[in-house]
Amino acid sequence: MSEDRDLLAARLGRALAAYGEAGARRPVVVVDLSAFDANAADLERRAGGVPIRVASKSVRVPALLSRVLARDGFSGVLAYTLAEALWLHRTGVTDDVLVAYPSVDLPALTALAADPEAAAAITVMVDDVRHLDLVDEARRSVGDPAVVRVALDVDASLHAGPGRLGPRRSPLRSVADVVLLGREVLTRDGLDLVGAMTYEGLVAGLGDAVPGQAVRTTVLRRLQAANLAQLRRRRRRVAVGLARAGAALELWNAGGTGSVEAAASDPVVTEVAAGSGLLAPRLFDHYRAFAPTPAAYLGLPVTRRPDATTATVHGGGYVASGAAGPDRLPTPWAPSGLELTATEGAGEVQTPLVGAGAADLAVGDTVWFRHAKAGELMEHVGSVLLLRGADVVDEVATYRGLGQVF
Repeated sequence: MSEDRDLLAARLGRALAAYGEAGARRPVVVVDLSAFDANAADLERRAGGVPIRVASKSVRVPALLSRVLARDGFSGVLAYTLAEALWLHRTGVTDDVLVAYPSVDLPALTALAADPEAAAAITVMVDDVRHLDLVDEARRSVGDPAVVRVALDVDASLHAGPGRLGPRRSPLRSVADVVLLGREVLTRDGLDLVGAMTYEGLVAGLGDAVPGQAVRTTVLRRLQAANLAQLRRRRRRVAVGLARAGAALELWNAGGTGSVEAAASDPVVTEVAAGSGLLAPRLFDHYRAFAPTPAAYLGLPVTRRPDATTATVHGGGYVASGAAGPDRLPTPWAPSGLELTATEGAGEVQTPLVGAGAADLAVGDTVWFRHAKAGELMEHVGSVLLLRGADVVDEVATYRGLGQVF
C-alpha cells in the first residue's frame, strides 16, 4: 500500500535534513528498507518455497543484492552480462550466478575459462551453436581451461499459428530445436549442460489490471492464461526430451516479478527470478496478483518558478528502456498533485511540473519521483541513501559509483 504522498514527502525531507551535507545533495536516490524488506517477504510468499534468484539488473546496488541474498527464500543472482557475473563473483557478492543472456564477449569468456573458481560459480546462457563456438574459442586460448557451465534459453512466448506473442528472445521454439542444441553441448569437451531458462515476458512484464484499459486488460488476461498453459506443456516436453538425450539438469529458471506464482507452480521449474518487485517501480503498479510497496525514490530540486502554476525541477529525464511512450517517463510522486507537461515531459536538464500541487512549491523544495523501471535509475547516481522510517541509516554505492558499467 502506497504511503500518503504528502506525508511521504515530509518524511523523506526530515530524514535527509537530519543527514547533513550528504542529505542535501540533489539529485538523490533513496531506498526505504522497510518497503524493500516487505517486498522481499511478499516475493517469498508468492514463490511458495521455490528459491528466488535475484535479478541484478533490477537492483544494481551490491549492498542491496547482499541484503536480499541473506534471506532464506533467495538464492543466487541472475546477471545480465558475463562481465558483471565475473565481477559479482570476484567481489564476493555471490558464488552462484546465472547469466540471463547469451554472451559474445570473448575477453569475458576467456576470463571465465581461465578461472576454475569462477567457472564453477557461473553458468552462461546459450541459444545458438555460435555461442558454443565462442566458448570453445575462449577455452582454446588458455592453458588447462576450466569446464564451462551452460544453460539453454528456451523460447517462452505464446505460439499462435505461425506467429509469436511475447519478447523476441530465443530461437529455440520447438522441443526438437532445444534437444538438438542440447545434444551439441553434450558432445563438446569442456562444456557442462546444467540448466534451462524460460522467461515468460508476456506475463511477467505486463500489468493485467491497468485502470482505464478494460478492453486491453481482458484481451491481455486471455493471452497470458493461454501462454502459461502452453508453456507448462512445452517445459514438460522439453525436460523429457533433454533427459532422453542424456542431460541431467541442475536448474530450470523461470518467471519474473509479474509471474512468480505461475512459474513456481510448475513442477519442472526449480527456481524463479525476480528483482523489480523489490523496489516496486511504476510499471509494476497494476497487477492483480500482488501490490508491492514503492521503495525507491528520486529527489530533484525545484530551481525555477516560471509562472504561478508551474514549478521546474533540475534534471529528471531518466526515461526507462522499452517502446517509447508516457509509461516510460518518471512520475512526479510526492508531494501530491504534480504532473509532467505534454510538451516537455521529463528533460535532461529541466522538468517543468504543473497540477494543483505546483503552486505550493518554492525554489529549493524537493520533488520526489518514481522511475518507471527499477535498476535503471541506479545508473544515474553514484550512491543510494538507505532509510529506515525517518532516518538515513547508510549510504551505499551503486554499480556506477563503483566504476562498473555493464
